[in-house]
Amino acid sequence: MKISHQVHAHGLAVSRILPSRSSQRFRANAADRWVAREILRAVGDPPLGLTLWSGEEITATQGPTVARLMFRDRGALWAVALDPQTQFGDAYAEGRIEVSGNLVALVEAVFRACDPERRSRPRRERVLQQFRRPAANTLAGSRRNIHHHYDLGNDFYRLWLDDEMVYTCAYFADAETSLEEAQRAKMDHVCRKLRLGPGERVVEAGCGWGSLALFMARRFGVTVRAFNISGEQIAFARERARAEGLSAAVEFVEDDYRNVAGRCDAFVSVGMLEHVGREHYRDLGEVIHRTLAPTGRGLLHSIGRNRPCPLDGWTEKRIFPGAYPPTLREMLEVLEPRGFSVLDVENLRLHYAKTLEHWLARYEANMAAVEERFDAAFVRAWRLYLAGSMASFTTGWLQLFQVLFARPEDNRVPWTRAYLYET
Repeated sequence: MKISHQVHAHGLAVSRILPSRSSQRFRANAADRWVAREILRAVGDPPLGLTLWSGEEITATQGPTVARLMFRDRGALWAVALDPQTQFGDAYAEGRIEVSGNLVALVEAVFRACDPERRSRPRRERVLQQFRRPAANTLAGSRRNIHHHYDLGNDFYRLWLDDEMVYTCAYFADAETSLEEAQRAKMDHVCRKLRLGPGERVVEAGCGWGSLALFMARRFGVTVRAFNISGEQIAFARERARAEGLSAAVEFVEDDYRNVAGRCDAFVSVGMLEHVGREHYRDLGEVIHRTLAPTGRGLLHSIGRNRPCPLDGWTEKRIFPGAYPPTLREMLEVLEPRGFSVLDVENLRLHYAKTLEHWLARYEANMAAVEERFDAAFVRAWRLYLAGSMASFTTGWLQLFQVLFARPEDNRVPWTRAYLYET
């Protein structure tokens, strides 16, 4: 192939790369080129390039491109144009779209150009959204949703998580802190906020592989009842408790948060609210109300938004069915009906971006092992998910909120935040 010349149309530079004689019949037509330009325009003309299957290149004119998308066939191009939210991810996973350049930088460029806080979504996306219904979070639906994501096999997650198997935002003292250190620091940060003391009772809703529950019992001398509906995670956590001699202090219960009973001095949920579904926030609030002691404290830790917006269609369909990242105002719908007092709010957005940077690096170093367990499409889908998540936090599309709360009549609250940082 050889490049012939450049022309400009609709504010976009079009480089014509002459295809070889054998590929003449696959040459893009005028409609294909128009669709490619419309894709860039619809997302705010980010500094990206598009290369069509015929070799023709279409780029935005703002300056150098940070990455380039190669469409391998006409069907992929038109599918992305009609439904970018779901079709881009599928086409990338299937290898029908290739990325030349840094994948995180590509997603960041799109997010910054198509800022959700300043730009309305294209009309066709708003129309398509009316036909998308997130997977339900009923008792049965929640089990299906959680199984889809968390029961992929403990060996898969062990390839790229830290040695404690913590699958939530870490807490970095500085940029040089290791992932292992940062995850332990996060668990300590949560426990300090809750002011845990020996002999207290803790309920944890959504316990993952059990790291936080075991940490609380080991370091703070509390007893924990930890609830989860992922069978693989619960089995792993119970074995960890047995191996560490903590089975008497930590009970891992394979059940839904809605079935939590008993009394507790502290209620904690780290990374579960995203899977509750806004229609069930009142249910969660009722659970907290009936379990939390009069002088009890609680903490909700959740991915969130600055403004209400559903999870993108591809992630909800392929990765996290039933997930919804709430705004801070929406999170308070859990607490306000029962009059809980919010004591502290912290946003750890950049800490989650750094956490994902570590996860993505470890994942990419182990993609061959992932492909042995699954297939190439799975490898690419999860790489896109991790890269896209990192970009979501670096650009502010997603937030990470920690909300500390208590009963309104409890006056045993610290005067300052010093208790969080004293050694």
